[in-house]
Amino acid sequence: MILTVTPNAAVDLTYRVPRLERHGSHRVTEVTERPGGKGINVARVLAALGHDTVVTGFAGGRTGEQLRALLADAAPEKLLSWPGSVTDALVPVAAGTRRTVAVVDEESGDTTQFNEPGPLITPEEWDGFLGTYRGLLTDTGTDAVALCGSLPPGVPVGAYGTLVREARSAGVPVLLDTSGEPLLRGLAARPDLIKPNAHELAEITGTSEPLRAAHEARRRGPHTVAASLGPDGMLLVTADQVWQAVPPRLDGNPTGAGDSAVAGLLSGLVEGLPWPARLARAVALSAATVRSRVAGEFDQETYAELLPQVEVAERTPTP
Repeated sequence: MILTVTPNAAVDLTYRVPRLERHGSHRVTEVTERPGGKGINVARVLAALGHDTVVTGFAGGRTGEQLRALLADAAPEKLLSWPGSVTDALVPVAAGTRRTVAVVDEESGDTTQFNEPGPLITPEEWDGFLGTYRGLLTDTGTDAVALCGSLPPGVPVGAYGTLVREARSAGVPVLLDTSGEPLLRGLAARPDLIKPNAHELAEITGTSEPLRAAHEARRRGPHTVAASLGPDGMLLVTADQVWQAVPPRLDGNPTGAGDSAVAGLLSGLVEGLPWPARLARAVALSAATVRSRVAGEFDQETYAELLPQVEVAERTPTP
């Protein structure tokens, strides 16, 4: 089983409009609702790949109830095309879960994103979550854990460092996918893998050259750095090797592509694939998600078509 942690879970709304105009009134042609937040997106992609997953984080208020109902609709008996499962282990809180709104301009293909603030988490609620998290690490045969996304108000900025250390104490491999100060605090706890994008990597290292930045980030604690480079694919830096994978060029909506890459890396880890194969899977899934209409999904035919086309090359380890 793979555990994903989404402290700032959400209900994701996607509106599609013929053309987005500033100050204009828009007729929405399609509305979709999905259980959201980075770790929940990761879990849904993992389930589509055949892995059983458990999602945890916080859920509160009417939006939290809606989130849990949407997760229940993702149960395997309702989605027979998913060979894996998604199990709800979200922790109830008093404040309301947030929503995110993505507006897709069908003419240009561009997406405009609106993210509400998360719920205020009390110290008692945080302590309760830690107890649930420790239990999930030790009681359910967890093969790997992904810590994903932003932190809601009230959660300590060093929370991911605490969660990484708990996973390492339980002997569970841990991937960290966040940004800014929470990422910096998490690095020192030595996660097995981090997956920043190029901007997030530059933000924590002060350098915009991806290979140099990845080496600098790795020196701060994580065993391996997988840096998303957008259309240029993904750069992977371990203690003694460097690979880069590049997908074919695709147009579409990049929302959720990074979450699919995390699912590719995690699934490759628990299946024991070598690093180049994990990297190819992550990049192919990411590219196939660009073709999907909503986050947390990928186009299966596109993924099968792209996987053998992803070019994985070993690079010189030094920048």
